[in-house]
Amino acid sequence: MKDIAITIFIVLVIAILGLYLVSFQVREIESALVTTFGKPTREITEPGWYFKWPAPIQRVYLFDSRMRVFEGDLGETTTKGAVPIIVNTYVVWKIAEPLKFFNAVGTVKEAESKLLSQLSDAQNKAVGRHNFSEFVNSDPSKIRFEGIEDEMLAELQQTVRDDYGIEIKTLGIKQLKVSEDVSKDVFERMRAERNRKTEATIAEGNAEATRIRTDADSKKIELLAAAEARAKAIRGQGDAEAAKYYKMLEADPDLAMFLRDIEALKRTLEHRSTIVLSADTEPFKLLKEMPVLKPKK
Repeated sequence: MKDIAITIFIVLVIAILGLYLVSFQVREIESALVTTFGKPTREITEPGWYFKWPAPIQRVYLFDSRMRVFEGDLGETTTKGAVPIIVNTYVVWKIAEPLKFFNAVGTVKEAESKLLSQLSDAQNKAVGRHNFSEFVNSDPSKIRFEGIEDEMLAELQQTVRDDYGIEIKTLGIKQLKVSEDVSKDVFERMRAERNRKTEATIAEGNAEATRIRTDADSKKIELLAAAEARAKAIRGQGDAEAAKYYKMLEADPDLAMFLRDIEALKRTLEHRSTIVLSADTEPFKLLKEMPVLKPKK
């Protein structure tokens, strides 16, 4: 029984070693490349258990297909207006095509070396197409960070996929710095811009105040002219009425005074009022007796 157990154990060990020599596993986080006599013959991107010929006929190269973060160097570049800025950009990448990756770079270290060069080129091209005010501005709506990052990503993405089998998922600007001299110039421009806006606002306010004063003066002149015209009309009407009574007074003074008294009495008795006066008081003595009026000859 002991010999049978030893034999079974030896058979199992040989089977495991044989299985190890002719098969391999690709995990969820991996991709694989199989070479036959040193030449790539099979690319595997799906997880599972696979078979192969034992070495040295076939060899298996496993690659970690998880996302990696690579950060470029902090380097100086110039904007469209030749203003120097210091930019630090990062990318999130993974191995998308093992065969192309193996043939082009082979290792992660070599891949990141290639990425550094490509990222620097894409960064310089994208930054050079934009003005400094699109990176640093007191008005947040004029900053174009997202658009610039998208341009850099588009510049880099297709190139590294075609050349190295690398997929770029995300690209972003991590740091943006300016030199002390540039900072001074920026602050001076910002102060000048704020002063210009302040002066423009003051000028606009003065212009509006002048317009309001002009409108008020114009309306005042119009109202005064209308009031003056109305006053002249009223004075003219009063003078006409007075001239009519003056004429009547000249023609028959007694009749004119009688008509005046009648009018005064009419206006007094027009309202329900109680008045205590002597019966001889003008013009109420008319209620007592009529005057003797003789026509003028």
